[in-house]
Formats: sequence, C-alpha cells, structure tokens
Amino acid sequence: MLVVIICGFLAVVVAVLGAMIVLGTGAPPRPLVSIGKPFDKVDFRDLPELEKIPSRSGREIAFRQWQSKPSAPGSKLIVIAIHGSSATSSSLHPLAKALRAEGILVYAPDIRGHGGTGRRGDIDYAEQLDDDIADLVAAVGARHPSAKIVLLGFSSGGGFALHVAASPLGKMLEQIVLLSPMLGIQAPTIKPEARAWAKAFNSRILGLGLLNKFGIRIFNHLNVLAFAIDPLQADMLTGYYSYLLMIAFGTSDYAADLRNASSPVAVLVGERDELFHAGLFAPTIAAIRPDVPVTVVPGLSHIEMITDPRAVPAIIRPVRGQDRGQSGFRPASLAR
Repeated sequence: MLVVIICGFLAVVVAVLGAMIVLGTGAPPRPLVSIGKPFDKVDFRDLPELEKIPSRSGREIAFRQWQSKPSAPGSKLIVIAIHGSSATSSSLHPLAKALRAEGILVYAPDIRGHGGTGRRGDIDYAEQLDDDIADLVAAVGARHPSAKIVLLGFSSGGGFALHVAASPLGKMLEQIVLLSPMLGIQAPTIKPEARAWAKAFNSRILGLGLLNKFGIRIFNHLNVLAFAIDPLQADMLTGYYSYLLMIAFGTSDYAADLRNASSPVAVLVGERDELFHAGLFAPTIAAIRPDVPVTVVPGLSHIEMITDPRAVPAIIRPVRGQDRGQSGFRPASLAR
C-alpha cells in the first residue's frame, strides 16, 4: 500500500511539473515605445561591420569595434561594452562613437544568443557567456598588450558586467562601469513597470528550477522570458530568452557580486529611468559597498543613457577612473 501511495504521489508531482513547464507560457508583452523610440534619432549609416573571433566552445563570437586615433589622449584605454536585453552591439553605436571621439577604443560583442553570435535566444551551456567574455578579453588583450581594459555594461549587460567583476576575470579589468544596471528581480531598484518590458513565464521558470535541483536539465533550452519588442524588428532583436540564457545573462546575487568585485565599480542611471528607481541605487549599493560612486544623470530615461549626448560626460569620468575615491551618491549637477 505504501508503494502505491508513493507512486501515486510521484505521478501527481510529475503531472504538475509537466503542466507548469508545458502550459506555463503566455503571449509577449505589447511593444514598449519608450525603449525603441530613442533609437529613431540614431544614425546607423556609419555602424562598423561585424567581425568574428573564435571561442573555446568552437562557436564564433561576433563583435564590432570603434577605432580611436592612435595619437588620441585616451588611446591606451579600451572599453568592452555589453548591450542590454534583447539588443545587439549596434544599440551601443551612439555611445561608442562618443567614446571614440574622446580617444577611447571600443569593442562591443553581440552577446551569445543575440545578433550574430550563436542561435537566437539560447546558449549551449550555463557557463558559455562567462567563457565568451573571457575569450574576448583575451583576444583584445592580445591585440593591445599595453592597454587598460574597462568593462562597461548597460541594463542586463550591467548585471552581467557586475557578475564578471566578481569572477576571476574581474582582476584583469581596470574598471567596471554599470549603466542603469539590472540588479535582479529581487533588488529594490526594479520598478513594477519593468514587467512591461520583460514578461517572465513564472510557472515554467519554477518548474525548470525544481527539475534543475534534481539534475534534470534537458528542458533548459525552453523559452521563459518574452520581451516587448516591435514585431517589425524581430529580425534584429531577440524576442525570447531560454532558461539558460536568462540565468546566464545577468547577476544572480547583486549583493554578493558587489562584495566580491575585485576591480573598481561605478554606477550611473538616468533620472527618468522608467524601468528602475533611479533614487534607490545609491542607498542600495551604499549598504553593501559604500566606496562605489553612484551618479544620477539629470533628465534621462533608460535608453537615453546610451543614446543621448548628455550622458557622455558623466560616463567618461568613471571610464577614465576619475570617480575613484568619490564614494556614494553624486548630485545630479556633478554628472554634467
């Protein structure tokens, strides 16, 4: 009788998990105008072509580079810039051009699962993004052996950059600059409005998480996150993330990653960010790392941090390490 009860219980558990995984999806959110609109003013006619380098997984990494003049004052400084969720390296074009004008060479990869790197919305294994960024840093270092490398990440790319900062690779980086970083769904900085951009299939995520605890990972390539992209741009943007990509592209524990970051970190956010509480970044981060400067840039929204020229002076300062030693919140007037 006990065996029958146990078997019946297991059958119910399997049925419930199966329903959570198979049925736990939904329609994507409606396109979010505030995310796409700022790009209407960007001139992409001079966008650098994609280049590719090999990776240890045997699958190439696509990237773009914005070359600075060798004689420019900051030519020994290189920025590796990480784009946000759903996007590609091309989204960083206006910011990269502005950095190039300041004499800073910029590399920006299409993070695997986006654009020209890998298959759209998925990766092969859990640590693949970590391996890719390590391979890219190594390739950039080999091309420019005397240069100092700054890792800059925007939005989800900011969360991923923070994760990298706490990894062994972080010791090789001169500076970590986080622009409007996604610190995770449990962080106090996230607004409820963020769900208008990224819709999580929570039932499926919970079901897959339970299976992973038992070592069952065969379903990790299923989609669990949908983005509010314009259907007309579906050939450029990534509309869905698999469970693997969602977990890999970000920080799973922002507090631990902040504590363990081995390179200087700086945070910047637009005052009018519609996805995150700009005013909560300073107290949230100061509670863990009071030495990390947080700058709120006046009048700018989420995407405008990478498209609006008003953000550039504030970003240049930490890229060049000029904010070190200036811990805590920096008044908006100082961001200019």
